[in-house]
Amino acid sequence: MVRQHHFRPARVLQTAQAMLDNPLLKNSPAPVWLDAVMKVTPAELRTRPYLPQHQPLDQKAKKPRNLYRPTQLTFPEDELRRTFYRDHPWELARPMMVLEKDGMDARRRDWAKGVRQPGMKLSGESVVQRQLWLMENTKMSKQRAYDKARHEFYKLRHQEEIEARIAVEEARMVGAYFGKSLLQVGVEIEDQQYENWKEWATKEIMLRKTAGEDSPGAIPQEDPGKTAIADIV
Repeated sequence: MVRQHHFRPARVLQTAQAMLDNPLLKNSPAPVWLDAVMKVTPAELRTRPYLPQHQPLDQKAKKPRNLYRPTQLTFPEDELRRTFYRDHPWELARPMMVLEKDGMDARRRDWAKGVRQPGMKLSGESVVQRQLWLMENTKMSKQRAYDKARHEFYKLRHQEEIEARIAVEEARMVGAYFGKSLLQVGVEIEDQQYENWKEWATKEIMLRKTAGEDSPGAIPQEDPGKTAIADIV
């Protein structure tokens, strides 16, 4: 049986352009992917191209593997970023801004001036970029640049916390009410779960006691429900 080859996916660009040239669809907006496909057209060859390798191949391997699988791209910031968030896992819980204005925001940063950058929220990425700049421009070691960058980060973060605490105190002085803190809410939830468990444990103990009394030859014992709850409380 001869296997047929389908070339319709390779002609998706020509098909889309022909549909847009149709007078009935002249007012329809073009697909968002049309410009990208026009710049990088689908391959017309049926052979798989050999992808560029970003990492050296293992010379000891008798038979190379994964030649057609895209290689993993690694950047110097990756290791620095893993180190920072491993030491500061709670920084991942802070909301982060991932949107950019025109894609050129990184070029407007001057990491020679410190961790704080105008228009950029203080985060772990500030420490990573500051550390990378110190390593490349001042020839500092990785650990020394990391210590310098994170100490600047600690100072600014402590300043932000003081400013936020003072703002809350000033607002409360004029009558503002912020409700319960996260710690108070967490304690109340924990207490409620404890009460629910204590109620469930009491019912289970009473059911087991009833099942034991109904069995033949059972010996009367002290009420285990009261004893267990008394020990817990």
